Amino acid sequence: MTPDDLSVTHAYADINGLRMHYVEKGSGPLVVLLHGFPEMWWSWRYQIPALADAGFRVVAPDLRGYADTEAKGPYDIDTLRDDVVALLDHLKAERAIVVAHDWGGALAWHLAGTRQERVSRLVVMNCPHPAVFMKALFGKWSQIKRSWYMFFFQLPILPERMLTANGGQGAVRALRAMAVDRAHFGREELEPFAAAVRKPGRATAMINWYRSAVRAGLRAGRKGLPPGGTITVPTLLIWAMQDTALGYDDVVPGVERYVPGIEIQKIEGCGHFVQQEQPEQVNARLIEFLKRR
Repeated sequence: MTPDDLSVTHAYADINGLRMHYVEKGSGPLVVLLHGFPEMWWSWRYQIPALADAGFRVVAPDLRGYADTEAKGPYDIDTLRDDVVALLDHLKAERAIVVAHDWGGALAWHLAGTRQERVSRLVVMNCPHPAVFMKALFGKWSQIKRSWYMFFFQLPILPERMLTANGGQGAVRALRAMAVDRAHFGREELEPFAAAVRKPGRATAMINWYRSAVRAGLRAGRKGLPPGGTITVPTLLIWAMQDTALGYDDVVPGVERYVPGIEIQKIEGCGHFVQQEQPEQVNARLIEFLKRR
């Protein structure tokens, strides 16, 4: 599969002090897809056509500093949230269904916790609620070991060189290394990620999400970051159980405290990039949840 196969519309929005690129397909209730690291809108290549065919208007942006969106700071979580709010304003949408993975999931949790009036439904994939994650990061050695890369990313220059090595193949290797089934992780299919990280300033911008988050977390200490309000919109957490970066037992139990009505669905035998590795399972669960009355 290549980007030309999807027949999406490419567009730009001048929002919140930067120029944001996004793709769009379909019509109906708005679904905004928020990608993770080290990704871009192409992360949702299997969900965009499925959601459009199911009767949704799908918008998948490149988040701040990624791919064809400007690499311009700051990268704190409030600014990143405000990017999504401004995108909704640009799309003339009071509310949207928000579907997110990895770093996009952290952004979605924060959006739903602090600007809940802009979210009609929430689906997060393999990203813990920030309050639960902070407790694990400061109190569970098993998760601290899994999160070694977050501390490595605090170093200057070296993380960027790792991502851009061999024409961006560092980013491709990071994606492929976390997959159990690599059928959807061939070199040609992952080339858009390599091309994206090769763009000037993008590798540093992507890493700066981590630098900003870790520094904010260290400042907050064991007290953790403010969790925001209780999330009461219908919420689904999809979790691939062979995630080597995030241990289910360390970072999922306790989320009910912040999202009382949350539904959790597990996908066995699948790695971190769940929507790319097991798209059939993800799409079936996602569309069923979004179509519920």
